[in-house]
Amino acid sequence: MTSRWKRFYGKQMEDEKLRELVETELENLQLGVQIAKLRAAENLSQTKLAAKAEMSAPKISAMENEPRNLTIGTLIRVAHALGSRVEIKLVRRKGTRVGRRRSGGGKVKTRSL
Repeated sequence: MTSRWKRFYGKQMEDEKLRELVETELENLQLGVQIAKLRAAENLSQTKLAAKAEMSAPKISAMENEPRNLTIGTLIRVAHALGSRVEIKLVRRKGTRVGRRRSGGGKVKTRSL
């Protein structure tokens, strides 16, 4: 049996603009959750992580709760303070298609920062 919430959510997700907005917000939150989990695994408070990364505690809080407009440099500083590294990869969105394929066997080079 489908709940009222699931029916409402399903109806809302039929709107393409709203669906894209929700997907974007979920993608943003994933980064913040990763930072919070790594910080917890290291038994660090936001204040202690901020000190190790040489930034403010409110900045760490914002990164965990509303990660917007972060620079790669900031992510690298936080990652290093957590004993981690940054990996950036492009992942195709669900339901999208690309017209042309690049030659070269389809392999993609990645680089850790």
